[in-house]
Amino acid sequence: MPTLKANPEGNVSKVDTSDAPEWKSEHPNTPTNQLVPAMPMNLTAPGVNLGAYINTVHQIPILTTEQEQELAHRYVDDGDLEAARLLVMSHLRFVIHIARSYSGYGLPQADLIQEGNLGLMKAVKRFDPTKGVRLVSFAVHWIKAEIHEFVIRNWRIVKVATTKAHRKLFFNLRSLKKTNNQLTLEEADAIAEDLGVTRKQVLEMESRLTSYDASFETQTTDDDDGRYAPQLFLEDGVDPAELVEDADWEENNTSALMTAMDSLDDRSRDIVEQRWLSEQKSTLHELAAVYDISAERVRQIEKNAMEKIKEAMSIDSVIIP
Repeated sequence: MPTLKANPEGNVSKVDTSDAPEWKSEHPNTPTNQLVPAMPMNLTAPGVNLGAYINTVHQIPILTTEQEQELAHRYVDDGDLEAARLLVMSHLRFVIHIARSYSGYGLPQADLIQEGNLGLMKAVKRFDPTKGVRLVSFAVHWIKAEIHEFVIRNWRIVKVATTKAHRKLFFNLRSLKKTNNQLTLEEADAIAEDLGVTRKQVLEMESRLTSYDASFETQTTDDDDGRYAPQLFLEDGVDPAELVEDADWEENNTSALMTAMDSLDDRSRDIVEQRWLSEQKSTLHELAAVYDISAERVRQIEKNAMEKIKEAMSIDSVIIP
């Protein structure tokens, strides 16, 4: 039966293993935790102390082919979780090695290692020891896949790689550029041909990679850039609840004013309207001539009318009609 085999470069190819004998355990009665040298039990997460984590991981022994096969079969055939734990522990140093190659994206090394560890655990769960491939060759895809997803999600606030072509460019464009200068059309065409994408996609990804995220808050520098911080466009905004409250209050005030005006006699209401509500406001003497009374009498009528209006528009009157 054909199976798979990894070469030194990590590539996997099919080989004929039709004559390969059926696997049989050489240590059927040995407890799983005694199959390999003792593993450290106090291994902390990378984010707690990255240096201590790396030192501890590099003290974990590398499994031989026979040990790996034994543990893998115990996990796949018998569901032995201790065997899966030992497989993961023995390959943590490989995750650190891969995670270091992504340090140029400015993300915490501890987070990259954590994501790679997730990929390693997924690889152990799917590993088939009957295929004739070492776990390290099989796991590299899963480890890189998890780290790729993490880098794309967190490298920028705005996603820069949303399609398969974008992802390919995201992880290869900088290494393919010969200089730090802007790409020429000839260079873009060459990269597009190498990666199987279009020139437009190459130039678009370069633009995304060379742009920067604008700060939402005002900058602390002395230049004028801080004036254009997005938060400044929201400083004059009003809470919707306040808008509703103000509109309701204005409506109640208007209603109370109309009610108060209706309670006045015709002369008092006309005097108030001419003195306060008309565009061309009348003087006391003009109104005195209209009603054939003294200016002092007009003032008294106005005063009495305004007191009635103020009483009608008091808080209690507005809120509780």
